[in-house]
Amino acid sequence: MAIIRIDKYLSISLGISRGDAKLLLKSGKISVDGKTVTKADTKIDELSGVTNGEEAVVYKKHIYIVMNKPSGILSASSDKRARTVLDILPEQLKRNGLSPVGRLDKDTTGLLIITDDGDFLHRVISPKSNIEKCYYAELDGEVNDDIIKSFASGITLASGDECKPALLEKKGKFGAYITISEGKYHQIKRMFGTVGLGVNRLHRTRIGRLVLPDDLQTGCSRELTEAELALVE
Repeated sequence: MAIIRIDKYLSISLGISRGDAKLLLKSGKISVDGKTVTKADTKIDELSGVTNGEEAVVYKKHIYIVMNKPSGILSASSDKRARTVLDILPEQLKRNGLSPVGRLDKDTTGLLIITDDGDFLHRVISPKSNIEKCYYAELDGEVNDDIIKSFASGITLASGDECKPALLEKKGKFGAYITISEGKYHQIKRMFGTVGLGVNRLHRTRIGRLVLPDDLQTGCSRELTEAELALVE
């Protein structure tokens, strides 16, 4: 059973700063197992019954967020020159240690998971896990049967790096869905480049069995449900 300071517990659970947690404690609104707690360094365990006024405070060791990433935003934890996916999170979802699970290019849109669970992050992005990621690509040319076969065999990039076999499905005249299970730098654009096709737009639609929720508008985020999280791995 993990022991944790009450100010850290409140910061993590409520998505507030440690300073705001201390102010909340001083207000006398926080109770632990029925007793008012005002000191920030009070130690409690994760299973303690904590209330803020009449509302129960539920401790979450980790948070898992789904975002419909917009174009023009970096998939990074911080950047001095550009806005990142963490910058556009709602305040109630922000907490220390958050990172995007894998990286979408700045102009790539769609499904992105953000978490502070490092073990989960590494499992999802590791090629050894074979977790599929599906994208919709708008191209400057048409996909033919030979290109589909070459992707299925495993593309060798211009750098000499070999890609694992990928599923390529034609969609309309200049569109295609591509499913990969790894994440090399600019991999999809480089893969299409080897067959003479440029990518005009790239949008991630799925990770594992988790599909980008239809009701999640571009630029919006929310916590994943437990059922949704189970679909990722």
